[in-house]
Amino acid sequence: MPKDLPVGNGRILMNFDKEYRLRDVYFPHVGQENQTIGHVSNFGVWVDGDFAWMGDGWNVQRTYAKESLVTNVFLHHEKLQIELQVNDVVDYLHDIYVREIKVTDRANKQRDVRLFFHHDFHISETEVGDTAYYDPRTGAVIHYKKNRWFLINGSGSSGKIGVEHWAIGNKEVPGSEGTWRDAEDGNLGGNGIAQGSVDSTIGISVQVPASGSETAHYWICFGKNHEEVVGLEKIIREHQPDYFVPRNQNYWRHWVNPEHVDFLNVPQKVVDLYKRSLLIIRTQIDEGGAIIAANDHDIAQFARDTYSYMWPRDGALVAHALTKAGYRDIAQKFFDFCADVIKDEGYLLHKYNPDKSLASSWHPWIRNGKFDLPIQEDETALVLWALWQNFKKFRNVTKMGELFEKLIRKAANFLVEFRDPETKLPHPSHDLWEERYGVHLFTVASVIGGLTAAANFAQALGELELHRKYTEAVDEIQSAMIEYMWSKKDNRFCRMATRTAKGYDLDMNIDASMYAIFAFGGMPANDPKVKATMQAIKDRLWIKTDVGGVARYEDDYYHQVSHDLANVPGNPWFICTMWLAQYEIASARSEANLKEAIKILEWVADHALPSGALAEQVHPYTNEPLSVSPLTWSHATLVTVVLEYIEKRRVLMTESLMDHTILPV
Repeated sequence: MPKDLPVGNGRILMNFDKEYRLRDVYFPHVGQENQTIGHVSNFGVWVDGDFAWMGDGWNVQRTYAKESLVTNVFLHHEKLQIELQVNDVVDYLHDIYVREIKVTDRANKQRDVRLFFHHDFHISETEVGDTAYYDPRTGAVIHYKKNRWFLINGSGSSGKIGVEHWAIGNKEVPGSEGTWRDAEDGNLGGNGIAQGSVDSTIGISVQVPASGSETAHYWICFGKNHEEVVGLEKIIREHQPDYFVPRNQNYWRHWVNPEHVDFLNVPQKVVDLYKRSLLIIRTQIDEGGAIIAANDHDIAQFARDTYSYMWPRDGALVAHALTKAGYRDIAQKFFDFCADVIKDEGYLLHKYNPDKSLASSWHPWIRNGKFDLPIQEDETALVLWALWQNFKKFRNVTKMGELFEKLIRKAANFLVEFRDPETKLPHPSHDLWEERYGVHLFTVASVIGGLTAAANFAQALGELELHRKYTEAVDEIQSAMIEYMWSKKDNRFCRMATRTAKGYDLDMNIDASMYAIFAFGGMPANDPKVKATMQAIKDRLWIKTDVGGVARYEDDYYHQVSHDLANVPGNPWFICTMWLAQYEIASARSEANLKEAIKILEWVADHALPSGALAEQVHPYTNEPLSVSPLTWSHATLVTVVLEYIEKRRVLMTESLMDHTILPV
């Protein structure tokens, strides 16, 4: 189920599902720990004797306030004759979540409304040993375990702060369904404390005049002890709850518009998605520098694991997008993270937790009875490539000097050495999709990009011997790539090459990731070999349904919904579709050549969720999101493509102007 309304501040991330139910609460790291493990914490309304939880007859419109990380959710219930306008926000500075609820009567009579908020915490990702209690000193309900504390409070139409109704009890044990059931008659039992596997529900009263509106507030303060959460509660009382929505709207509007950008002729819906993408990306990044792939806990139902990790490859490409958009500090925190976790031998492993510990993996350390590095080599290479793009834009010489020894030299030396001594191609590793083991075109192209970046760094610092070493390796790999990975028979590059005693066996399946041949500087976009390879991707991987888009590769099994491979080679992925746009931009020789890229960007905007969230992939017939949503990489690719389009169009406009300029004799 898509999580299309993330709100957060780098320490807290909260996700809501399509029924507008709170599902994920990450704290104290984005991506670690999920304090609900995906369980529903529901929101319900009692009106004059009738009750409805979210998902029970509510018409929901899920959007954000313009250019901000403040939600703007509209809810209407025909039977209750009530409308709600709700704004959710996690404060950018303080670890406080606030919900502002405007309640409007549509029955033309005065209404007694009670808002109920249910909390199904599994603190530190287990229900064992939790405590919840009512605190009369603050008028709040508090959940805690060890150094994780959540203070929950609110205020109704009277403006008085303090929980009016509460229920605290056990859940997920025989005979205890949970306190949410207690709310459905409009009253709560008022039990003072419970321990073990517990939940809570609080109620706030709102007296709404006939055809009029009243506003209520609800909030959660996050901390590591009682003193911290009570201190945050004090801030709310000092400023009043209605302070937080406008405060954060203003902050995020400034954040997403750091400088004027002339978007030229980019359609407004794409510009809007560009800004929304930057904001959603920000919610997926931990304060410590980890760029998390996705934080949709529902994927755990598929594989009993999640995407809530830092993959160096995803992180590098997201950091590159942030670099291009002007967010220096966020991107550089990611590079610092990589410098802290890289092995002394110079490689990055599969994925990491936000606290820099090694994450779960399915890459084996042994192959054919021998030790084998469980890596995806592109993850090391692309960090170097993205770091050079960052330095080119911001010229942070201090950071370059600091990272040269900690990261750049180590990684580049590894990339040089991790090669077949005879062919000069990289040794086998796992592919970017984490499905195959071999020598992949995407990996080879990324290694060329990474070593080119390292050579540039070495030259900038006067390390001339290293510059020669890295440049020589780039030339050798480029030549080997053409010699061993180009198929004259098929007139295109292969997806993967497997070393044999006689050379390499080529996997000629069409894979969208083969776009890497030009993306990281491996070959010019207008080279005939690149053009032929990209044409094959377009011809064979475009989905021939009303949805359209590009599949990852032929007969993609992941969340597969159709075996009509002639028309649906796989589900459409946003990143794969936008890789075609990147090629159209890179190869364009006139402004007219850019039209196809704009069509693809419009396709992305048209297939996004109403909130602007982009999933990993969508259903090829219905456009329903599949797998995780939002996917950070999807949004980063949108940002990158928009900025590449603007840059290329400016170049082509300048060239066109010069061609038509008549010079004086």
